[in-house]
Amino acid sequence: MTSHDRPTTDAHADTDPSAGPSPASPAPGTEGAADGRQVTEAALFEAFGGVRGMVETVAPGLLFVTIFTINKDLHLSAIAALAVSLVLAAARLIRRDTLKHAFSGVFGVAFGVVFAMMTGNAKDFYLPGMLYTLGLALAYMITTLAGVPLIGLILGPVFKENLSWRTRNPGRKKAYAKASWAWGLILLAKCAILFPLYWWADTTQLGWVLIALKIPPFLLAVYLTWVFLAKAPAPIDVFAEMEAKEKAEEEAEERRRVERETLDQVADDLGRDLVQEVVAEPQSDRPQGGRHRR
Repeated sequence: MTSHDRPTTDAHADTDPSAGPSPASPAPGTEGAADGRQVTEAALFEAFGGVRGMVETVAPGLLFVTIFTINKDLHLSAIAALAVSLVLAAARLIRRDTLKHAFSGVFGVAFGVVFAMMTGNAKDFYLPGMLYTLGLALAYMITTLAGVPLIGLILGPVFKENLSWRTRNPGRKKAYAKASWAWGLILLAKCAILFPLYWWADTTQLGWVLIALKIPPFLLAVYLTWVFLAKAPAPIDVFAEMEAKEKAEEEAEERRRVERETLDQVADDLGRDLVQEVVAEPQSDRPQGGRHRR
């Protein structure tokens, strides 16, 4: 395990607080820290879909509220929102991109359409998404209290560390806990704004406020996650460890196979030599069984 893989509880434990910064040379580990930040940025971009994922999240709701604001037609607004989400999912299928963001958007819009059609209330188009946001906020906080922060469960496979951060990397577990608290509290604050509007505001007002609150809270949560993880110890690549272990086991098995073949060959050679010696032994040198009989 390299120095970047060893768990660390305090990144500044060996820093002398009385010593000032040295302008002559960069601090040790600066290059590694920069690489860690780049890896974190790439992982967050992959996990949360980046710009395209945000477009896929916002576009259906934006189209719904725009059409409904213009003509107050629930059916046309709902069908248009569902259609654009299907088009976005189809575009990902054609490009063979990751489908989870597009399909999550399709399912979210579909549930909203069903709710709104069943009740006849256009505001119910937004209710499934609001309930999902509330449930997600509670999940972030409850899993953090339970010692398994949800953001760690989400990002662990992306960083190829799986659950190694729980027992082997306490500094990283702490960062995941902070990030999960950030996500939970931000989403809870968003719900605190939306649910009163669901009861008091009309569909158009609720829709435009919800659209306005789609991206900024998300970007804030992602930014805080990046800040916490960029300062955390590097992830332990358990995939690389498993590959190294499998390779070592294969090499050991290969050595044992070669040793067995060598021993078998030696045994065969000794056996052939012994047979040849017995066959070559003169007849007179062999003991005559009849002479020793009484």
